[in-house]
Amino acid sequence: MVETLGFRPLYAQVKAIFVRRIADGVWPPGASLPSEGQLAAEIGVSQGTVRKALDELAAQNLLVRRQGRGTFVAQHDERRILFQYFKLTPDHGAPRFPDSRVLSILIAPADAAERDGLELNEDDPVIRIQRVRLLDARPTIVETLSLPERLFPGLESVAIPNNLYGLYATRYGVTVAQARERLKAVALDGDEAALLGVEAGRPALSIDRIALGLDGAPVERRLSLCLTEEAHYLSELR
Repeated sequence: MVETLGFRPLYAQVKAIFVRRIADGVWPPGASLPSEGQLAAEIGVSQGTVRKALDELAAQNLLVRRQGRGTFVAQHDERRILFQYFKLTPDHGAPRFPDSRVLSILIAPADAAERDGLELNEDDPVIRIQRVRLLDARPTIVETLSLPERLFPGLESVAIPNNLYGLYATRYGVTVAQARERLKAVALDGDEAALLGVEAGRPALSIDRIALGLDGAPVERRLSLCLTEEAHYLSELR
């Protein structure tokens, strides 16, 4: 199918077409893309233009290039999440993905912070998940996730896996493409401290993350309260 191009730089228009195919599920997670030549012929552009669009999507971790095998839609597997989205790293040893223990999941009216972060209306409900995350079997993070209920119908009845971003993509067609975070030092209140097995008032790192879908719209708010006596937040700047 030939798609209509607009007035942006040609590679950016082609990139937008590819992003829409991922967002619409035409190219689902793990799918192998047609060759650059096939895509160029289909859209009516040069192979170099297609390559530049694909290279940008690969740099954004939406596609994966595999030497000798082709180009694939990225999956939210644990390795990808570990290095792209999970930044709390043990002070000693290699980075590793935490285990999770779900404490509760419910549908509730969005509070002010959820409405602001998720761009919700006054009467929009959220699915709210609370869980504790463990590094080396030690409770290290207490986490509250808030999701627009309209995007994830029935999630409150689903067994919640450790890898939520993978679930969003495979079950609901919602791909987390990027995120923004706010970090702040806080003191744990009594309930939070009890969940982590420490005393109230213990210092913690608060990470307030808004995850964005392929269209740039917010799809998840995640508030993580992290103990940092034996771990640190690692951010690599390029």
